[in-house]
Amino acid sequence: MKVIDGHCDVLLKMYLDPAIDFYDVHTSPMDVTYSRMLHSNVKLQCFAIYLPERITQPHFDHYLEYINIFYQKIVRSGLIQAVKTRGDLELVMNGRVPGALLTLEGADALYGNPLYTRTLYHLGVRMIGVTWNYANWAADGVLEPRQGGFTRKGKSFIKDCNDLGILLDVSHLSEAAFWDLAAASAKPFVATHSNVKRLCGHPRNLDDEQIRALIRVDGRIGVTFVPWFVESSGKASVDDVVRHMEYICALGGERQLVLGSDFDGIDRHIPGLEHTGQYDRLAEALYKKFTKEQIEGFFYKNWHTFLSQHLPIH
Repeated sequence: MKVIDGHCDVLLKMYLDPAIDFYDVHTSPMDVTYSRMLHSNVKLQCFAIYLPERITQPHFDHYLEYINIFYQKIVRSGLIQAVKTRGDLELVMNGRVPGALLTLEGADALYGNPLYTRTLYHLGVRMIGVTWNYANWAADGVLEPRQGGFTRKGKSFIKDCNDLGILLDVSHLSEAAFWDLAAASAKPFVATHSNVKRLCGHPRNLDDEQIRALIRVDGRIGVTFVPWFVESSGKASVDDVVRHMEYICALGGERQLVLGSDFDGIDRHIPGLEHTGQYDRLAEALYKKFTKEQIEGFFYKNWHTFLSQHLPIH
């Protein structure tokens, strides 16, 4: 079965340790590697640019460093292709070479400058999570104490992304900012790596109304494998992940449900979902509850349909 994964933090690990080789199966400390992508038939992996908290003064050059890593150490002719357009997407979904899509998690270093946003677009960034957990110039994150929404510049940023064809990701936004984006965006939006708050009360998870809002706009909801987003105790199982998927489907989200592992962004894992080579374990658990057609939707078809409609044509 094919797989599309909407979020991983491989680039962070490679930024922190330049010696890491994405293609070296024997020494790589990462959850997502080239060989594991092939093993699980991962046709498209989204790679996030995320600046660690130790960078207290984010600069646009930091983004450029990550983008350089992406093109020098991930994308490789005949092995992994960068996906920027609908045509690129079809090539990787129907061909032998898997694809890599560049995303941004936290727009802090854009500072409301439309030129920076446009430059990221030209360099291949196709999806942006406006905040990480805290506030920046655009909006409040989910852990920001004041729990505000979008600023004036932030609302202009939403329009800039809509106009350019950059998808917007609400996974780390405060609740007020989520609803500001829902009201302001002319395009469907996504939550690349968030689960169900009713089942696990972590603030990064989505409540029922947020899930319904994503379903209404035909956005996407990426179930994530972060143990403490799956089970409040942090002791989660593969079956617990399935419970979140069942819940989203019960709200009407069968066609909006996708995967957003957050591999390489976590230091503890769900047994049986420790890395990207283990999607077969999740599929095995899902077959107890869902049909093959439904599981194909969750694993790749729902992402594929969405991206084929909203990535740039050229």
